[in-house]
Amino acid sequence: MVTAAVVVGNPKPASRTRDAAERLAAALGADPTVIEVAELGPGLLGWGDAAVARAVGIVQQADIVIAASPTFKGTYTGLLKLFLDQFATATGLAGRVGIPFMLGAGPAHALAPELTLKPVLVELGAIAPAQGLYQLDSRYADDGSLDTWIERWAPAVLAAATVKEK
Repeated sequence: MVTAAVVVGNPKPASRTRDAAERLAAALGADPTVIEVAELGPGLLGWGDAAVARAVGIVQQADIVIAASPTFKGTYTGLLKLFLDQFATATGLAGRVGIPFMLGAGPAHALAPELTLKPVLVELGAIAPAQGLYQLDSRYADDGSLDTWIERWAPAVLAAATVKEK
């Protein structure tokens, strides 16, 4: 079984973003560890905070990292960016499989995970073998988009997660 870390960049804990990302992890066969970035508080604004360092370490030990965010102004949240800034460029997520995941109010921003979040994960060293997943926040639980994504991309994600170097 692969391990997964769900990094939730929604300012509101226990959000739809978290629920949808946990559904994605479960569909991949993983029981994820969830990092609610909002709960890390002001330690995200500097370097050396113990709670932030523990969260970074948890993410770095996972096979799959699901970076989850609501869509704000056509991109991921600043809160998620603050957390991702804690990782070293090119090596911080080395060997991890990164999945950019975003929820949004409408289809206009469907490419946001691919265009805004995926490049950051790759810059941090993550392997990104699949298209980012975007779901409508009002329909993610029952619109079939997760099933469609899993059917198309789960084999590549799971293959990359099991053969990568750690």
